[in-house]
Amino acid sequence: MLDAMKWRCIGPSRGGRVVAVAGDANDPMTFYFGACAGGVWKTVDAGVYWRCVTDGFLSSATIGALAVARSDSNVVYAGTGETTIRIDVSYGDGLYRSTDAGRSWRHMGLAGTRHIGRICVHPSDPNLLYVAALGDAFGANEDRGVYRSRDGGESWEKILYRGPDAGAVDLSMDPNNPRILFACFWQARRSFWNLTSGGPGSGLFRSFDGGDSWEEVTEKSGFPGGLLGKVGVSVSAAKAGRVYALVEAEGSKTGLYRTDDYGSTWTQVSRNRDLMHRPWYYTHVFADPGHADTLYVTNFQMWKSTDGGQNFTEVTTPHGDNHDLWIDPANPKRMIEGNDGGACVSFNGGDSWSSIYNQLTAQFYRLDVDNQYPYRVYGTQQDNTSISVPSASEWGVITLADCSYPGTGESGFIAVHPEDANIVYIGAIGSSPGGSGALQRYDHRTRQMQLINVWPEESTGIAPKDMRYRFAWTYPILFSPHDSGTLYAGGNHVFRTRDEGMSWEEISPDLSRNDPSKQDYSGGPLTRDSAGAETYATCASLYESKHRKGEIWASTDDGLVHVTRDDGKNWQNVTPKEMPELAYVGSVEVSELDADTIYVSATCYKLADYKPYLFRSNDGGKSWKKITGDLPDGEITRVLRADPVRAGLLYTGTETGIFYSLDDGAHWTRMGGGFPVVPVYDIKVKNGDLVVATHGRSFWILDDVTPLRKLPAQPKGAQLFAPRPSIRSKLVWSAGRHGRDGISYGPAFGISGSTENVTLPDGTKQRLHLDVGENPPQGAIVYYWLDKDADGPVRLSFRDAKGAEIASFASDDKDADPARKPGTKAGLNRFIWDMKYPAAVKIDDALRGQAVKPLAGNGEPPAGPPVVPGSYSVTLEAAGKTQSESFTIEKDPRVSTKPADFAAQFDLHKQLHDCLSRLNGTVNRIRLLKRQATDIKGRANGSGLADQAAGLIGKLEAIEGVLVDIRREGSRDVLRNPAGLDDTLVDLINVVAIADAAPTKQAREVSEEIIGKVDAELAKLDALVKGDVAAVNAAAQKAGIAHLSA
Repeated sequence: MLDAMKWRCIGPSRGGRVVAVAGDANDPMTFYFGACAGGVWKTVDAGVYWRCVTDGFLSSATIGALAVARSDSNVVYAGTGETTIRIDVSYGDGLYRSTDAGRSWRHMGLAGTRHIGRICVHPSDPNLLYVAALGDAFGANEDRGVYRSRDGGESWEKILYRGPDAGAVDLSMDPNNPRILFACFWQARRSFWNLTSGGPGSGLFRSFDGGDSWEEVTEKSGFPGGLLGKVGVSVSAAKAGRVYALVEAEGSKTGLYRTDDYGSTWTQVSRNRDLMHRPWYYTHVFADPGHADTLYVTNFQMWKSTDGGQNFTEVTTPHGDNHDLWIDPANPKRMIEGNDGGACVSFNGGDSWSSIYNQLTAQFYRLDVDNQYPYRVYGTQQDNTSISVPSASEWGVITLADCSYPGTGESGFIAVHPEDANIVYIGAIGSSPGGSGALQRYDHRTRQMQLINVWPEESTGIAPKDMRYRFAWTYPILFSPHDSGTLYAGGNHVFRTRDEGMSWEEISPDLSRNDPSKQDYSGGPLTRDSAGAETYATCASLYESKHRKGEIWASTDDGLVHVTRDDGKNWQNVTPKEMPELAYVGSVEVSELDADTIYVSATCYKLADYKPYLFRSNDGGKSWKKITGDLPDGEITRVLRADPVRAGLLYTGTETGIFYSLDDGAHWTRMGGGFPVVPVYDIKVKNGDLVVATHGRSFWILDDVTPLRKLPAQPKGAQLFAPRPSIRSKLVWSAGRHGRDGISYGPAFGISGSTENVTLPDGTKQRLHLDVGENPPQGAIVYYWLDKDADGPVRLSFRDAKGAEIASFASDDKDADPARKPGTKAGLNRFIWDMKYPAAVKIDDALRGQAVKPLAGNGEPPAGPPVVPGSYSVTLEAAGKTQSESFTIEKDPRVSTKPADFAAQFDLHKQLHDCLSRLNGTVNRIRLLKRQATDIKGRANGSGLADQAAGLIGKLEAIEGVLVDIRREGSRDVLRNPAGLDDTLVDLINVVAIADAAPTKQAREVSEEIIGKVDAELAKLDALVKGDVAAVNAAAQKAGIAHLSA
């Protein structure tokens, strides 16, 4: 019922992690990739553009495996839940299948598998497939193992199982003998504080009968003995018996192994560590289908060997951290590769790749919003840099070139100076030099960043328990709302600086549980990993009350909430009693409407507890109430925000989207409006907009939450909501000029970025943003509610402060564009008023009688003048009821234009517009007269009346030829002949209206001159009507011929 509240993705089009790719073996231009938290994407032009094909079908956004059936390209399988189980890993809900090349999808079960690493489809039977299911990364799980389906996923058999602690992570099939399968098992576990790779459940298995029986090859001759970790495997299609395996093992036994007898004997062919960095994150090997000695290994870098693994050379890719690779079985130079920056296609074996900067799949941890206009959204993007994206641009779309790059933070909080948006503070663990708790201060004026870590000690290879301070991967950074010169940072203590990071003071004790057993090395028994992602027992969120200076709230990643009310001198543990002991308490904030109302969100999913945890206190933390209400049990809650205007209006971000509550958490509703299924990591309310950082689909904005703030619990009848103040902003004059059907390759002259216009079944146009972000609606947003489908027409009219009607729109206007018809459906409806007067009268192409219809059309008249900033009203007529609401239109805060200048601009624009309207109406009148006169001439049979009619036609054409170019054959045919007065008027309208400024003296003078010329031609026509037209009519009447309609 609230889907009229439309979300838009603002970008950036800078890809996120991809661990699943696949190609269509029958169409060289078609490929797919699975975003690790953003759904399945498809290209039909080899990576020039990508489109998400799973929105509306999947209930989990994380894709761990993809496969296109070689024998039927319509059949595509997607396994959810990635098996690169890093700190931000998202879990899935089983397997999906498409039988129409991605146009629609159906869930096929295996919901409990959580993380799927590989899918193998029989080369000649699209319904016979095998799935490697790792199972739950965070706890014991019975749904692990290798599964087989003989009916396309309608039913499943678990054909290999090793117990609740180890699952299948990789799978490879011999395409020449699909009965031969190899499966890799991996014992791994992740928690908030640790990742363990390796254990007795890890191993390699083979089957020679299509999975009916299996044999462990781990103890075969030459295979590394002892404890094993992660294993990757690839069966060669070019040589029977050849199999490659990457093995995480003890010490020097880690490396690449090869067999030529299907695993009965093995040889270690390389122990080079560059093939096996961070085995838990990589360990991928791919045999070239055309050459037995050629193989690829993906790791930090991508490596290629042409001598069976003895030696390797680098294959450079557009981004580091390489994962999946699909190689065309018929053309090994054609491939698609997935890395931490997206997916890329190659047709020359990796010598060059398609772009990764055309994928709206960025993964953000935290966001901030500045106070500019239009405001900019800042975030830290996983495996990339921090980035600043405008919420709107003058091009009509938001391009990657509109973004800026404040610092290089991939992991942390980000805080923009509230009074100087050039200054940004960024948490940058994992993507910055500087040691522990990397903290950058970026100045956009100099484009330099200074490292101002609280305590810049070395952290590489050091256990967190051995460090002076602990800072988590995503540690909080916060400006004081009372003093922009005060900045807080949260480690295991809370720190404060009052000199921009030149010095820090510790203002709290260790606020965590400080359990040393959870502060050791990560990685497991085989390979240590000290990237800082598992640093634990630290602050997860900070918030200073806007009501009371010095009241600071701190939550931790190990289940605690503290508050100080004396600027850090004393702290009190106020943790809700129902808080799980080791929960990650991701957000704490104080209601802006009540100083003693506190909201907290938490999750315990990395301990295999997937329940939501939301709490509210109405007494400053003395007592708490759980407010998960009717949230689904499987929705983990990462962030909770309270609306600053309506009490009880809450927003929470979960692993699959956003929910809102109108009753302080008693009931929750999933937000629609085009928002995708995706993990939501952070939410901000900005100027009545909802701004969201997703972890897989970039930034999203919901423009105007007015309906949520004003909608009663039980709305009745028709209700018009007062529009919020609207800003009259301008786009560059060429914006949207290329908005034709199909793909538009530039939003404005000289600007890169593509959109695609498609027509929906109801006749409305939809603009798909392919590699750009979407601008806000260019106009005032009007919302109204209908409790049932309207029985009669719905009408909206807009008036100025004096009550004069400016424009009106009716749902039953048959000639109106569908986008300019008010909605009539039950529920919330949205209408965008462009804040302009109606367009000029259009020249009727049907009256011209063109011999050849122009392919590019004849163009449209310019829109009417925009209204000046001021007070306006909107009236809704629906359901037998009339309602009106007032609202204001404000000037762009960046311009200094005075009211008198706006008025002067409007007056001249209106004069030119009205003159153009008169001109176009006159041209229509002339052409109708010419058509009628031509008819009289033909029927007069060469009499004197025919000569009179011919003379009249000539005189009419003379006037017409001054007003317009009568030899023009289309809107683009403007250079062959002199322009008409209509062209001059349009140009003058551009001169006057192109900026928010008073018209120049010369513009006024030329306008006066041209309006005079137009009026003179119109006067000639009036005289002609009184003279020649009247005479022709008199003669026609005598001859019994129909007269002219003047």
